[in-house]
Amino acid sequence: MILACQNVVKSFGTQLLLEDTSFHIEEREKAAIVGINGAGKTTLLKMILGQEPADQGEIILAKGTKAGYLAQHQQMLPDATIYEELLTVKGRVIELEEKLRSAEARMKHCQGQQLEELMEQYARLNHAFEQEDGYAYKSQIIGVLKGLGFSEEDFSKKTAYLSGGQKTRVSLAKLLLDKPDLLLLDEPTNHLDLASITWLETYLQNYDGAVLLISHDRYFIDKVATKIIELENTHCYVYRGNYEAYLEKRARRREAQLQAYLNQQAEIRHQEEVIAKLRSFNREKSIKRAESREKMLEKIVPEEKPADVRADMNLSFSADVKSGNDVLQVEQLTKAYGSQQLFSHVSFEIKRGERVAVIGGNGTGKTTLLKIINGLEQPDEGSVTLGTKVTIGYYDQEYHVLHTEKTIYEEISDTYPHLTQTEIRNVLAAFLFTGDEVFAPISTLSGGERGRVSLAKLMLSGANFLILDEPTNHLDIISKEVLEQALNDYEGTVLYVSHDRYFINKTAGKILELTGQTLIPYLGNYDYYLEKKEELTAVYAPAPAPGEEQKESSENKLSWQQQKEQQARQRKKENQLKQVESRIDQLEKRIAGLDGEMALPENAADASKLMELAAERGTCETELEQLLEKWESLS
Repeated sequence: MILACQNVVKSFGTQLLLEDTSFHIEEREKAAIVGINGAGKTTLLKMILGQEPADQGEIILAKGTKAGYLAQHQQMLPDATIYEELLTVKGRVIELEEKLRSAEARMKHCQGQQLEELMEQYARLNHAFEQEDGYAYKSQIIGVLKGLGFSEEDFSKKTAYLSGGQKTRVSLAKLLLDKPDLLLLDEPTNHLDLASITWLETYLQNYDGAVLLISHDRYFIDKVATKIIELENTHCYVYRGNYEAYLEKRARRREAQLQAYLNQQAEIRHQEEVIAKLRSFNREKSIKRAESREKMLEKIVPEEKPADVRADMNLSFSADVKSGNDVLQVEQLTKAYGSQQLFSHVSFEIKRGERVAVIGGNGTGKTTLLKIINGLEQPDEGSVTLGTKVTIGYYDQEYHVLHTEKTIYEEISDTYPHLTQTEIRNVLAAFLFTGDEVFAPISTLSGGERGRVSLAKLMLSGANFLILDEPTNHLDIISKEVLEQALNDYEGTVLYVSHDRYFINKTAGKILELTGQTLIPYLGNYDYYLEKKEELTAVYAPAPAPGEEQKESSENKLSWQQQKEQQARQRKKENQLKQVESRIDQLEKRIAGLDGEMALPENAADASKLMELAAERGTCETELEQLLEKWESLS
């Protein structure tokens, strides 16, 4: 065991945050802390690090354990490059390497006893260098930097000029290279693209130490964690398994907890009725019995009613008008900013009721594509055509659709003036804004609060085509689940950009990947995308041959329509195969039946009947032979 938390209690003023929180982490175990915003996840990490005191209980790190924490703000050398910053982690290895080189230089000029002593020293240094994995430290630095999305050209960039997201990635790289016994990670996937997140998943899965992480990325948790620590209503619940297993076990626990609560409430009501009845008799014995039951009732430890996870945010989308079947047609769309080409001659279509996710690396043009479709940007070439009766509802990840000078109430009332004060307050209450909170200025709201206001406006829009740019950013896990359910229940059409792979898996029926300045279509969810990525990338965005520019070849690219036709043909073939197998089974049974009938004495003596049965048997045999050939061809 590397970490143990025992009966930890934490309050801020009169607000109880954590109560009797207990769990432990074994060596090399990977665990995730989950819970709504404000449940105490980050506070718990800070208490483990000793940055925040616990009110009660114990937090015990195994003796000699080195813990590493991904802090939001890391100190860096004032004038270092990215590569030089990472070298600071390998100070011990570099020092050993310098001593080895010095010993090698001195050995050239030594003899006899002095040389032997120097060789012994060199052997000890070399052993220590090997123990520190010294011969691989440069490749480790390069591997981690590339894995986290830095190119070799980036290695020489000064850290002083990096963005906040880039600095966080450098800090994460330093932490991974330091290899502490216990990695404490708070939202490690922030500022990472999908390729980097996938790399980090594999890295952590194979990490020799223990990992305790906080993340809103459920797909990431599902891949990395083997234990889930849930913080809910000041309590701590521990579940073994990944995120999917946690969801199942949590649902069973809630159901059992609710049933125990309901059973106890029913028993309390029953006892109260019996007590009232006994007292109504107004006899000495009946009153004593009533008092005895009252004492028993007082000793009952009340079962806690489980929180309703779906009561946090009430979200549902509906379309005022049904659109035509053809919702969006994009043809030969091209966009560049100066010399930076985002995409070139991309085409696709969206039909009514489809849920389409746009994915791709940072800077590939995903948000720009949505803005062009929404009329907020102009393409360099190509066209965007909306279908009949299509009305767009737009969710902007930067919340430009909100007016920062207005209050929350004014934002809704000015956009939807037909709503009464009561209706507006009811809508805002459904998005967790109550009382005087509705008069808070938009400018003072957090990212999550602005997201909820934007979702409230979107819900009221009555649009039949939702265009969403990173809709799960700033939402906690439970709010994401509410949004997923709302989109799956929505009868309109959805096009969105997201890095949230779990969200994509639950909501998308099609995926468009922006890569190599083109769009690669996948007719399935994120798991299907992973399965087909290598195959379809080779078709749509093949790597250029050595010494040649990559050529666009429309002839060797399957169109979206061709891919759909391929899948339709495959389904048709599978259906035919089932029909053929069913008919073969029928014929074999009929031939066996005919053989039985021909063997009956009464039929054997009847030449006419025998000829009739034999003729039918011959017909069946002929059809069976033909079907067996067809089955072989289909299968």
